[in-house]
Amino acid sequence: MKRGSIWEYDAVMRILLQHPKRETEIKGPRTVGQLLKRLNLLPEAVLVLRGDELVTEDEALKEEDMIEIRPVISGG
Repeated sequence: MKRGSIWEYDAVMRILLQHPKRETEIKGPRTVGQLLKRLNLLPEAVLVLRGDELVTEDEALKEEDMIEIRPVISGG
């Protein structure tokens, strides 16, 4: 989309959420923390993966990233 002399992109990140398993798309870019806030998820309650890599709240995500969010499960 072109607005004046500035090109704007409506790119989205694909987000795979586990438990229950579902997929959604969120406009990017944003940080992991911003993404979790947008999805109303507590950072302490989930693990966020980009590919096979665990990412932290302050890491920047790109539109082309495939993100998986898994709940933290503990037991004993």
